[in-house]
Amino acid sequence: MARNSALRKADARRNALFVLPMTLFAVVLVALPLIYVLGTSLVQSGQDFSLSATFTLDNYKRLLRADYLLVFFNSLKLAFLTTVVCFLIGYPFGYCMAKASRGWKALLMMLVIIPFWTSALVRIYGWKILLQGNGPVNTVLKSLGLIEKNIKFLGSYGSVLLAMVYCMISFMILPCHSAVDKMDFTLVEAARDLGASPLRVLRDITLPLIMPAVVSGMMLAVAMSIDDVVISFFVTSGETTPLPLKVYTGLRSGGTPEINALSTLMLGAIFVIVGLSQLLRARSDKKLYSSK
Repeated sequence: MARNSALRKADARRNALFVLPMTLFAVVLVALPLIYVLGTSLVQSGQDFSLSATFTLDNYKRLLRADYLLVFFNSLKLAFLTTVVCFLIGYPFGYCMAKASRGWKALLMMLVIIPFWTSALVRIYGWKILLQGNGPVNTVLKSLGLIEKNIKFLGSYGSVLLAMVYCMISFMILPCHSAVDKMDFTLVEAARDLGASPLRVLRDITLPLIMPAVVSGMMLAVAMSIDDVVISFFVTSGETTPLPLKVYTGLRSGGTPEINALSTLMLGAIFVIVGLSQLLRARSDKKLYSSK
């Protein structure tokens, strides 16, 4: 008994040593900066960007202005549309990839993961070249006689959505493919033999089985599209200013407590989205296991 107790204490000390570096990393590089941003969002700033110790909520009250509310609305709408489009494209692609033969599956998987081999900055800059006024897209449309003068793609809402979907689609395809690949297709075959339509099979069997993977993909897509500063910087314009670009421009002008309050709300929105997705995933898992 004493020997087992000593072994357990030794294992606990060893595990603590393994966890210590990551704990220090999380505290120093994650927790402390977040605490600093939250703390500075609750104080006043002077003319020379100095901070006072006076507690105030005025920085958050200023975020109720129409320009900030419009930025919030545009960012949330963009994240929502990005997630919906990623699901509408990613689920069928992941399903077909899981049902494909081994050779096609390897090729499709390669096409999905190849973008990860290239920097996001390079990929988004490539879209900027394609969509600019004298870029290849306008050149091809002119050569086909479809347009007479250049169309302003760059900076439009559609171009921002296109770039977002391009960057986030892989995070939806991979979870859907993994879930469909592990799914028991005998349930689908049994439902079809009993006369169920393809739509009912999708609603009552396929989607409930892969819902945890769908929720994971949606969580990644919506959380990453809200705070993607690379796409915001290279593709958007003044008409479609999203939340990350607003924070970036504010930090360039001095990093006032008002901008820190905006950053805090952005982080809070991401935490809420992640929390809701986890609750939805837990409910889906509970419903799935109870049905078994």
